[in-house]
Amino acid sequence: MIYSGSCHCGSIAYEVEGTLTEVNECNCSHCSRKGYLLWFVPRDKLTLKTSADTLQTYTFNKHAIRHRFCSNCGCAPFGEGKGPQGDVAAINVRCLENVDRSALKITPVDGRSF
Repeated sequence: MIYSGSCHCGSIAYEVEGTLTEVNECNCSHCSRKGYLLWFVPRDKLTLKTSADTLQTYTFNKHAIRHRFCSNCGCAPFGEGKGPQGDVAAINVRCLENVDRSALKITPVDGRSF
């Protein structure tokens, strides 16, 4: 299935392809403050539909994940990094359209321990 997502102001719009059934809820200092529900997909399944000009990047701790956010509205719709199978995108499911989050399995992740 193909999902559409965006930041709040629409300066960043994207599509992501995959089967969304489960998300991660990380308790690290960044994810918990932002309220992220993350869906990890291969990076090539994420397609930007707008220019990357408004994308800003935030990294912390081990600088392994590039948290991407909009320079206009500050919304953070996805991140990028490397996983065991290669490049991945961490999709903030709260930024996807028409997703019934109550139907998703939420898996807690202990990011504070990393």
